Amino acid sequence: MSQLIKPRVPRGMRDILPEQMIRRQYVIDVIREVFEEFGFEPLQTPAMELSEVLTGKYGPDAEKLIYQAGHTGGKEDISLRYDLSVPLCRVVAMYPQLPKPFKRYQIDPVWRAERPQKGRYRQFFQCDADTVGSDSMLADAENVNLVYQVLSRLGFKQFEININERKLITGIGQFAGVPTEQLGGLYRSIDKLDKIGLDGVTSELRENNIPEDVIEKLLALLQIEGDADSILSELSQQLNDFETANEGITNLKALIDYISILGVPDAFYRVNVAMVRGLEYYTGPIYETVVEEPKIGSITGGGRYDELIGSFSKQSFPATGTSFGIERIIDVMEEFDMFPTTVGRTVTQVLMTVFDDDLMKESLKIATQLREGGIRTEVYFRPGKISTQLKYADSKGIPYAVILGSDELEAGKAAVRELASRVQKNIHLDDLVDHINTMIYNGTD
Repeated sequence: MSQLIKPRVPRGMRDILPEQMIRRQYVIDVIREVFEEFGFEPLQTPAMELSEVLTGKYGPDAEKLIYQAGHTGGKEDISLRYDLSVPLCRVVAMYPQLPKPFKRYQIDPVWRAERPQKGRYRQFFQCDADTVGSDSMLADAENVNLVYQVLSRLGFKQFEININERKLITGIGQFAGVPTEQLGGLYRSIDKLDKIGLDGVTSELRENNIPEDVIEKLLALLQIEGDADSILSELSQQLNDFETANEGITNLKALIDYISILGVPDAFYRVNVAMVRGLEYYTGPIYETVVEEPKIGSITGGGRYDELIGSFSKQSFPATGTSFGIERIIDVMEEFDMFPTTVGRTVTQVLMTVFDDDLMKESLKIATQLREGGIRTEVYFRPGKISTQLKYADSKGIPYAVILGSDELEAGKAAVRELASRVQKNIHLDDLVDHINTMIYNGTD
């Protein structure tokens, strides 16, 4: 006999069992509903892309995390997709006839060779909405509104959408006297501010040979606080002589105005000059959402990337988008018991029990009627003790069971049992569908 293989999955990957999948599907359905309300349309791309499509887009640190996906004898250099934005750009370049603006959403897995930890996996889903073909700040404001709408509907009460502008960050670097060739290192250092603090950022900047007077000027700007208008006003005064910074400030002012008009409460967003986002393809406004508890990192992120499509086509298009980290969102919702009671442990609403072999045919007829009436119904395959069948239903969290014995059938009725309360009523077969649908509507399913 061959040796048994220990059943396990690779580090950073996991099985998602039915109860978890039901919760996951609930979150995805809410996100999809909001995306479509805003006019975004679905798109699907391959799990694998040519490696040349992915490389040179994310920055050296990120590209170390791309999974190679070649096979023996394969003639193409292919990799698992790292995100959904770069494949979108490839699609736009391949299909120039797509009407612009092109608004698409995609909900699919991506792969990264991350170090596994809480809320961070090597295979995970991204839920992206992007607009291609518009340079209006309204498109960016719509991204922020998407985040607010989705998280609010999922029951999040405390979250903060941090907003910044890559041009502003570049302008701050120019103001502080950071040489152009060192701006990449500047971005990476500032991006760690929340993790390593001011002292840590100062140390990193020193290691990158940034002069002390430059560091002092830089950190002073990064620590400006207040509401959006006061922060942008202060930055405008200090950076008035720097064209790139002024472009970023102008964009942010327009963005904040649109966000306000769209009705996003100012308690849920702020201008955060120290927020960078690490991907190198961002060219304009960027946004990232965090929750205070648990300390799980960002749960959404995105921004404008007006030059990325130009990597695939002579004709480029402005583009902007946002992405929801569904794994982290679910982790937060589970930790704080945020799922509504209507999201149960099973999709099944009714277990159709089978009393004995003689009643199998009639039981199947009733199950068919229930399904035709829109009720998700599972049939117990083997006749046997009703107590065993009810115990099975209870173990799965099925809320209702229908019991058909010879006495019930002779009376033209069936017994409907609510598992939680153990209340049982005999209902006429003609009224069975309406009765159970009423129970479902008024109950906890």
